[in-house]
Amino acid sequence: MISEAYIDRTVKEIFEEIEFPAAPKGLYDPLRYMISIGGKRIRPKLCILTYSIFKDDLYNEIVEPALALEVFHSFTLIHDDIMDRSPLRRGMPTVWKKWGEDTAILSGDVMNIDSYRRIAMTPERVHGKVLSLFTKTATEVCEGQQMDMDFEKLPQVPMEDYMKMIGLKTAVLLACSAKIGALIGGASDVDADFLYDYGYRLGLAFQVADDYLDAYGDEKVFGKPIGGDIVNDKKSWLITRALEKAEDREEVFEAMAMPVETEQQRTAKILAVKDIYNRLGVDDDAREEVARLTTLAMDAALKVNVNSVRMEMLRRFADSLVSRAK
Repeated sequence: MISEAYIDRTVKEIFEEIEFPAAPKGLYDPLRYMISIGGKRIRPKLCILTYSIFKDDLYNEIVEPALALEVFHSFTLIHDDIMDRSPLRRGMPTVWKKWGEDTAILSGDVMNIDSYRRIAMTPERVHGKVLSLFTKTATEVCEGQQMDMDFEKLPQVPMEDYMKMIGLKTAVLLACSAKIGALIGGASDVDADFLYDYGYRLGLAFQVADDYLDAYGDEKVFGKPIGGDIVNDKKSWLITRALEKAEDREEVFEAMAMPVETEQQRTAKILAVKDIYNRLGVDDDAREEVARLTTLAMDAALKVNVNSVRMEMLRRFADSLVSRAK
C-alpha cells in the first residue's frame, strides 16, 4: 500500500522538478515564481491520495494530471490577486506587484493553457471523462469568482448564496481533484462520484475553516495577517452568519464601515467586528459548521468500496485540512 509519507514526498519532488519553457523569461519566470512560493499543494495531494486507494504503487500516469490541478489553481490565484489588488501572496509579492498587471494577466493565461497541456496527458482509457470534468470545473471556478465580485457590491447576501459561491470558487476544484485521481486509479464511476462528493463537502469545510481562521487564527500559523476579511469588507461565512443572527444589523454594518486608513483604525475595526462575532456566538457556529461539513464528507467517503485502512487515509487528510478550526 502507498503510504501518506510517500505521497507527501512524491508531491514535493514533482514540484521541485516541474519545468516551464526557458524563454521568453518575462512570460515564464512568473510561473516559476508562483510555483516556488509554494502552498499546501492540497489539490495534487488529494488527487494522488484518491489514486493511491485503488493502486498499490504510484505510476507516472498520475503525475501530470496532479500537476495540472495545482498549475490551474495557481493561475486562478494570479488573476484573483489582480482583481483583489492584493500586494502579497503567502508573504511574498504577488505576480502583478512584482512584474506589473499586463505580465500577470498574460502569465496567468499561459499558466491556464499549461494546465490543459498537462491534463491532456491523462491515460486514454479515462481521457474523455477527465478532460470533461476538468473543463466543467474550470468554468465553475470562474463563475464562483464572478459571484464573489458581485457580492462585494451588496450589503448582505443569504447564506445559501454564500455557500453556492464557495462551492464554485473553492469546493469544486477539490472535488475535481478527488475524482480525477480516482478515475485514473481505476475506480468505478460510482466510487469516483462518491469521492467527488467527499472532495466537495471537504472543500466547503476548508473554506469555512479558512474564514474562521482569518479572524481567529494564529498569524504565524495562518501565514497572513489576521482580520484581512474584516479589513477588506469581504463576504465571509462569519459576517454572513452574523447578519443572519443580529437583531440590530445596523450595528454590524456600522462596524464593517469603520475606516482602515491607519494601523490603529485597522485594529479598531477588527476588534469591533470580532466583538460582535463573539457576542452572537458566530465563532462557535463556524466551528460547528466545519465539523458538520467534515462529517458529511466522510459520510460520502465511507460509501467507497475500499478497505478500512485506506479509508483512514481519507479521514486523516480531512482532519489535516480543518483541524485548526475545530
